[in-house]
Amino acid sequence: MRRSLLAVPAALLLGLTGACGTTAPAATDPASEEAGSGGGEAVSVVDDRGETVELDAPAEEVVALEWGLAENLVALGVMPVGVADVEGFGTWNDAVELDEGVVDVGTRGEPSVDAIIGLDPELVVTTTDLPETIINQLEDVGLPVVALKGSNADDPLGHLERTVDVLAEATGTVDKGEQLLADLDATIQDGRAALAEAGLEDAKFAMADGWQDGGAVSIRMFTQGSLLGALAGELGLVNAWEGEGDAVYGLQSTDVEGLTQLGDVHFLYIANDSAQPDPFTEGLAGNAVWNGLPFVEAGNVHRLPDGIWMFGGPRSAEQYVTAVVEALTA
Repeated sequence: MRRSLLAVPAALLLGLTGACGTTAPAATDPASEEAGSGGGEAVSVVDDRGETVELDAPAEEVVALEWGLAENLVALGVMPVGVADVEGFGTWNDAVELDEGVVDVGTRGEPSVDAIIGLDPELVVTTTDLPETIINQLEDVGLPVVALKGSNADDPLGHLERTVDVLAEATGTVDKGEQLLADLDATIQDGRAALAEAGLEDAKFAMADGWQDGGAVSIRMFTQGSLLGALAGELGLVNAWEGEGDAVYGLQSTDVEGLTQLGDVHFLYIANDSAQPDPFTEGLAGNAVWNGLPFVEAGNVHRLPDGIWMFGGPRSAEQYVTAVVEALTA
């Protein structure tokens, strides 16, 4: 049995409110569980709407309407037949690769119902961010839909684990799901040991992403309730951003003046678009507030590699953990 990723320091959960859905294990069919992976027995899972989705057999032809779910399917060995915004996936998530034959079914916010129906999938997986009207249209024509929350700021690592469990059960890849989570746990433990050896245990950090909108730079901070914040906490780092984010993704918007509360930290960020000016080192290059921040003056500003999807599964999480350790120990 894998070591659970739920062993998150209690301090990571302090101050968080607004529980959003259960992180209880997926409902399983004993026969399917016994089969492990690749079995043909009927399966039953409960999604984050509380809906029970029953399949005559593990799904092999699946459409994914969110990048993190598509990533998880590929990592489980199930290449989706359709994905929302295939081009965007290739830009923002390089944890896995989609086959050339994967059909683009529209945008993540407004996928093409007709395109999805045309693929005649055995299962459609989406997040609960998708409008209910679209989910209803798919279910009205008989397509099984599993809707999972994008994350859960009360327990982001628990939700990552639950997402893998649900998808693995629905696709008959339980053994692979167990291995994915075990691999992530091993990467975290190795990273924590490397940071401790470098004298960085309990080091303060802040995690952000940013983009330029006209002449202004927009900044999003990853709180303790974000997936990236929780992963860094597992590495033994201390999040210096104490604000409370949204109840699902644990994100909080700020501006450059808001960064003055951070003090002397390791400032980590993802920009994910090399074709655009770097929002921090270029977009704020002439900003007196930015240039006067202690971590800027100390040179402790670290851009993490492009292609790390901030809301992904175990593969993206491993990329992030590895990138953080490399940035701080370089």
